[in-house]
Amino acid sequence: MQPYPVLRTQVAPDSDAYRANHEANVATLSKLEAALAEARAGGGDKYIARHKRAGKLLPRERIELLLDRDAHFLELCSLAGHGVSGHKAGAGLIGGIGVVAGVECMITASEATLKGGAVGELGVGKSARLADIADENRLPSISMIESAGADLPNQSKIFVPGGRGFRDLTRRSQARVPTVCLVFGSSTAGGAYIPGMSDYVVMVKDQAQVYLAGPPLVKMATGEDADHESLGGAEMHSRVSGVSDYLAEDEPDAIRLGREIIAHLGWRKQGPAPRPTVEPPRYDPEELLGIASADIKVPFEAREVIARVVDGSRFSEFKPLYGSTLVCGWAHVHGYPVGILANNGILFSDSSQKGAQFIQLCNQSDIPLLFLQNITGFMVGSKYEQEGIIKNGAKLINAVSNSTVPAITIMIGASYGAGNYGMCGRAYAPRFLFTWPNHRIAVMGGKQLGGVLEIIQRQAAAKKGVEVDEQRIAVAKAMIEAQIDKESDPFFATARLWDDGIIDPRHTRDVIGIGLSAAASAPVAGTTSWGVFRH
Repeated sequence: MQPYPVLRTQVAPDSDAYRANHEANVATLSKLEAALAEARAGGGDKYIARHKRAGKLLPRERIELLLDRDAHFLELCSLAGHGVSGHKAGAGLIGGIGVVAGVECMITASEATLKGGAVGELGVGKSARLADIADENRLPSISMIESAGADLPNQSKIFVPGGRGFRDLTRRSQARVPTVCLVFGSSTAGGAYIPGMSDYVVMVKDQAQVYLAGPPLVKMATGEDADHESLGGAEMHSRVSGVSDYLAEDEPDAIRLGREIIAHLGWRKQGPAPRPTVEPPRYDPEELLGIASADIKVPFEAREVIARVVDGSRFSEFKPLYGSTLVCGWAHVHGYPVGILANNGILFSDSSQKGAQFIQLCNQSDIPLLFLQNITGFMVGSKYEQEGIIKNGAKLINAVSNSTVPAITIMIGASYGAGNYGMCGRAYAPRFLFTWPNHRIAVMGGKQLGGVLEIIQRQAAAKKGVEVDEQRIAVAKAMIEAQIDKESDPFFATARLWDDGIIDPRHTRDVIGIGLSAAASAPVAGTTSWGVFRH
């Protein structure tokens, strides 16, 4: 088979623009690493020391022992809660995709050193997102539990949405996607239903405690004096109640049993296998730090990004002479075929129609989609409205909405307005969505929104025949600009689960590869059924 042509590069690493971008992006990555270090710190030195004195493994140590040697672990939503009042980075839960006994699994672990593993509002949201990923990609799940249950002072924000987690477990089981629960400590109240509704349960002797109500509450409710073991200990559940299927001697033994359970499943992927040989890109991914504009108002060439992500830097471009502000074409990433849509400017009618057609073609051939999003929106103005930008933009959104092949979105720059929708933003359910640290997301930029509000206020004053309060307008503009700048920041977005994590641009290829591999656990099937296209 004739290979795809190799993309040529025009990057000049010795240019002032390249060096400025590289320096600014390295500085932002330092901020990212500091935030990730905070998430990895759990509840802090005091509670980590206490956890270790009890002879327990830390949650991340448990995950590391569970994984196959040298296997990948793609952590997801690692900065949920970062900088949010009342929350810690990570939201009290560690989750991601890793390989266990040769099987890609969704792995979650309670951050037991933080409030005893209690689940808060963002922890519930993060758990729901991880469950969605497991469901959509047909991934067996392994829950490593040591949790005090709901964070009771915030129960009003947790109780109703939190019940979904138990529903998801039973539905996954009904769909014949196995769920495994390893209990390392307390799993109380609602948390007791996690092992109760899992397909396989392992409990650690003299550590696991699973009950709907602990001894103090039982005493208050019924007057019974009950000790932890008789009420919900690992031996009782393994020998008497039957809630536990396996009694582990210690934590390493529980992890061994978890790996053994996954091994006996005989799990098989239902999607296509990657090519047997994979050609690395011809260009250094380090150069992505100099290519990506630190200032999102400055455009950069999408093909330079593609050339450092896809196998062999080979790309078969679709309609290269038409709709030039949207680059479309076929490539492979870590051996998996993919159809790429990458912004090279604002979306016009021609580029929108081109994108819609390309999505249809990829669905026709069962090829997953990769969106490289750097978009300020759809073009506006009388000329473009008369040319039908609304109906043509709607064609692209229609295609994105109804496409059934897996989609992965990487936000590599701006994500503004309806451009976010047309390029498969969070609301359009991509299987995975990651951002670069230079990313910004909003309806529009702060200066633009401030300018719009100023025009509205001046028009309102003129209509009433009153004098414009210049100082009031200036203060209002400054306040709205500051607010939008804060709320469009990638750390603000990822803390609120608007994406699945901020990634180092140099790791983009591997992140996409893991995402495509995970998506191939489920069938990959396109559609030829679409909503009505307005012509």
